[in-house]
Amino acid sequence: MASSGVDALKGTWDYVDSENFDDYMKELGVGMAARLAAKGMKPRLVINENGGKWTVRSESSLKTTSYDFTPGAEFDETTPDGREVKSTIKFEGNRWVHTTTDKNGTKSKVTRYIDDKGQQMIEMECGSVKARRWYKRA
Repeated sequence: MASSGVDALKGTWDYVDSENFDDYMKELGVGMAARLAAKGMKPRLVINENGGKWTVRSESSLKTTSYDFTPGAEFDETTPDGREVKSTIKFEGNRWVHTTTDKNGTKSKVTRYIDDKGQQMIEMECGSVKARRWYKRA
């Protein structure tokens, strides 16, 4: 297993906790029913890379979603709550920065990195709202 930079994000991760996630989803325009469902989910993330193409899979008892991307190339993504967005993921130093824009022009930025405890930290921003989620290696 690689241990530095974005390569350290590869592998299987179990949900630990979140801060302000409901407000972040509200700011994105996610409806109440989907937000309530998301609150109860404790997803497992599986991140792989093969020949420069990356795959992120989020697995939970309610729903499994995945997307593939090539760093720096825009792609169409359907978010777990069903929104259609244009996404770009760039690797910036030890972080991966995932920007999305939906059909209404709502932009969000999600940054993933490994923190000093070896956990995957996910920082999310939409408008003035910031949230965090973190995962431990499974």
